[in-house]
Amino acid sequence: MSSGYFVETVFENTDYSLIGLNPGEYEDCTFVNCNLFKIDLSAFKFSACNFKACDLSLVKLIKTSFREVRFNDCKLMGLHFDDCTDLLFSVYFEDCNLNLSSFYKRKLKKSVFKNCSLRESDFTESDLSNSIVDNCDLSMAMFENTILEKADLRTSFNYTIDPELNRIKKARFSSAGIIGLLSKYDIEVE
Repeated sequence: MSSGYFVETVFENTDYSLIGLNPGEYEDCTFVNCNLFKIDLSAFKFSACNFKACDLSLVKLIKTSFREVRFNDCKLMGLHFDDCTDLLFSVYFEDCNLNLSSFYKRKLKKSVFKNCSLRESDFTESDLSNSIVDNCDLSMAMFENTILEKADLRTSFNYTIDPELNRIKKARFSSAGIIGLLSKYDIEVE
């Protein structure tokens, strides 16, 4: 397939896992109810694009560019966002399944994760400062040397974050979530 430039195009109800997606640059495009399961999106560029009700699980993202990209109601399991291009990386997730995904060393300042499942996702050495993690399941998610300064996790749950191994200055947690900050001390909070 040849490389192309696609602008303001809507891609709907297509199974790209069978036919592949044309490589290239996608600007202000919308993908609705598309199956991209396990395809190779390496070196693709997505700017101001929207993905709605799509399956992008196990997609290859080597040097992929996501600039102001929104994912709504998408399945994004096992993705390595740490393989993406750093330049202008900006994403928004709402109602998404991001289980087993890796954000290792990813700059995610001011990112939004809303109503997402982030079970067993890796945020090691990532920068989540000023991010909003709203009503997300963080069961067994990994946080080590993670910057969470001024991040808002008040409505999220099932997290375990060691304040001694992460930067959490001015981060916001609910009183119920305090247990996730104290779990390593094996104490009971009533």
